[in-house]
Amino acid sequence: MASIVRRACNPLMIRARSEDALGRSWSMRTMPRPDQKLSAKIPDGDVRLPSWVHQVTGRTIISDLVAGLTGALIVLPQGVAYALIAGLPPEYGLYTAIITPIVAALLGSSHHLISGPTAAISIITFSVVSQVTSPSSTDFIKYAITLTFLVGVVQIFLGLLRFGKILNFISKTVIVGFTTGAAIVIAATQLPNLLGLPASEGHSFVATIKHLSTSISEVNAYSLVIGVTTIVAAAITKRLSPKIPPLLVAMLAGSVVSYGLNGSEQGVRLIGGMPGQLPPFSFPGLTFDAISNLWTGAIAVALIGLIESVSIARAVGIRSGQRIRANKEILGQGMSNIVGSFFSCYAGAGSFTRSGANYDSGAKTPMAAIFASSFVAALLLIVPWITAYLPIPTMSAVVLLIAWNLVDHKSIGELIRSSWAESLILFVTVIASVFLGLDLAVYCGALTSLVVYLHKTAHPRVVPVAPVQGRKEKPLRNAQKWILSECPQLKMYRIDGSLFFGSTEHIKLVIEAGIDGNTSHVLIVCSGVNFIDISGKELIANIGSMLEGRGGYLALCNLKDPARESLRAEPNFVGLDNVRVYSSPEEAISRMTDNVWDSICRTCTARIFDECSRKPGHGSTT
Repeated sequence: MASIVRRACNPLMIRARSEDALGRSWSMRTMPRPDQKLSAKIPDGDVRLPSWVHQVTGRTIISDLVAGLTGALIVLPQGVAYALIAGLPPEYGLYTAIITPIVAALLGSSHHLISGPTAAISIITFSVVSQVTSPSSTDFIKYAITLTFLVGVVQIFLGLLRFGKILNFISKTVIVGFTTGAAIVIAATQLPNLLGLPASEGHSFVATIKHLSTSISEVNAYSLVIGVTTIVAAAITKRLSPKIPPLLVAMLAGSVVSYGLNGSEQGVRLIGGMPGQLPPFSFPGLTFDAISNLWTGAIAVALIGLIESVSIARAVGIRSGQRIRANKEILGQGMSNIVGSFFSCYAGAGSFTRSGANYDSGAKTPMAAIFASSFVAALLLIVPWITAYLPIPTMSAVVLLIAWNLVDHKSIGELIRSSWAESLILFVTVIASVFLGLDLAVYCGALTSLVVYLHKTAHPRVVPVAPVQGRKEKPLRNAQKWILSECPQLKMYRIDGSLFFGSTEHIKLVIEAGIDGNTSHVLIVCSGVNFIDISGKELIANIGSMLEGRGGYLALCNLKDPARESLRAEPNFVGLDNVRVYSSPEEAISRMTDNVWDSICRTCTARIFDECSRKPGHGSTT
C-alpha cells in the first residue's frame, strides 16, 4: 500500500531497469535528470519552468549576484549613452536595460547572453525614426516604441520560420562593414555635442559634417576640455585596471571637471535628472501610417539584432561549452522586444560587452541577467538624480569611445588582405552605412555578397592539367603553374566548381580556347564538381558532339556521387551516350591514348604518358 501511495503522489517518477554484475535483472525508481524530457503528462494548471531553473543552487545564486552587480555597473553608463545615440531621454536606455534582459533570459537558450540597448541598434533606431518625425518632436518616443513592437513581431515570425540557419548567409564582412559605418555615423552625430555646438538641423552624416564646417567658430572651449578629460580618464583607467568599468570612471571624471569649471554657467549643457520610477506602461501606436513608415526599418533592426544576439550567444557558448539553440534565441529576442514595447523600451539585442563581462564575472545561470536588471531598477528608484550633473560633452565623449570600440580593426585588416572581393563587400557596406542610412546598409552589403558569390560560382577555375614527369606516380598538376608539357591530342582539365547554368558559358569558353587543330580527346577531372544541372549536361553533350566530329570523344573521371547521380537521372539525354565516364585519371588516360592518332604520335616530342612508349615514334623521343 505504501508503494502505491508513493507512486500516486509522485507521477514524475520513472522506472529504470538494469542488471547487476551477475546478470540479474532489477529495477529502481528514479527522478529524471533536468535535461531529460518527461514523458509524463503535466497536469493542467502547472507551469513549465525553464530547464536552467533546476541548476539554481545557493552557490550559483552568489555567483550570479556578483555577475549581476558587475553587469549593472557596466550598463548604467552604456544605457544612458545608448539612449542619447537613439535620440531618446536617458531613462529610456535604462528602461530597456531593465525589461529586455529579463524576458530574453527567461525565454532564450543562452545562459550568459545579456540583452538590452546596444550601439548599433540605437543608431539604426535613430536613423529609422528620424526619417518619420523630428527627434525634437513629441511623437519621436511613440514611434520608437512602435518600432520596438514591430521589430519583435518580425523576429517572432522569423523564429517560427526556423530562421536560425539563414542568419549564416549574412557574412562577417557585412557585419564588420556595418559596424564600421555605424561607428562613423555615431561619431559624426556626437561631435557637435562634444564641441558645445548647437544641434544640427539635419541628422544624416552629410548634414552633420556640413553643420560642423559652418559652425566650427562657435566651439565652446569648456565643453571641449570636459570631453577630452572624459576620453583621457577612460583610456588611463582601462590601461591601469581592466576590471574597473572605464566608462563609469570617465563619466565621474567629466562630471567633476565640469563642476570644478562651473560648466553650467559657461554654456555647458547637462543631461538632467531622471524620473525616479520603474519603466511605465506604454502602448505602441499601431496606426496604418506608423506601420507603413516603419516596417522596412523594423526588418533591418530585427535582422541586425538577431545577427548580434545569435553570434554573441554562440561565441560565449563556445567558451562555456553550452549548445545554443538559435531559433529559441530568436524567439526570446522577439518576445523581449514585444514585451518591452509595453514598458517604454526601445529595441534591444544581445550585447557583446555585457555578455562577455557576465561570463567572465562568474555567472552560472540567466539569474545573473535578472539580478543585473534588478540592480539597475533599484538605482533608478533610489538615485534618479545620478545624471542631474552629468555634462552632455561627457556623454558624447563616452559615445565616441563606444564608437571606437565598435570598429574591429583586426578583422578589417584581415579582410582587406584576404581578397579584393571581401574588400569590395566591406567598402560597399561602409559607404552605404554612411551615405544611404544604416537600415539600407545591411541590404546593400548582403546584396553585394550575393553578387560576389554568384560571380565566383559563375567563373570556376578551369585548370589545364598534365602529369608531372620525374615522379613515379606522375600526379596531375596545373600545367601552366608547373610549366608542364601537354599532349597535343588529349587535353585534360580540372574544374573547381559545379556545372550549372551560371558557369557553363565560362567553362565552355576556356575549354574551347585550349582546343587546337590536333585535339581530338578531352578529359575533365571532376573532383571539384559538386553537381551538374540541365545546362551542365547540355555543355557536356555539346563538347562531346564537337569531339566526336573530330574522331575522338569527351571523358569524365573522379565524379562525386551527386554529380554521377545527376547524369544518371536522364540516361537518354541527347549527347550523353557518347560521353565516357571513368573512375580515375589513370584509367581514363589508359583508355583514351589507345584511340589517339598514330600519325601525330610519330612526330610528337611530348611523350608525357607511360602509354606513349607503345606509340609509333617512341624511339625518336628527345
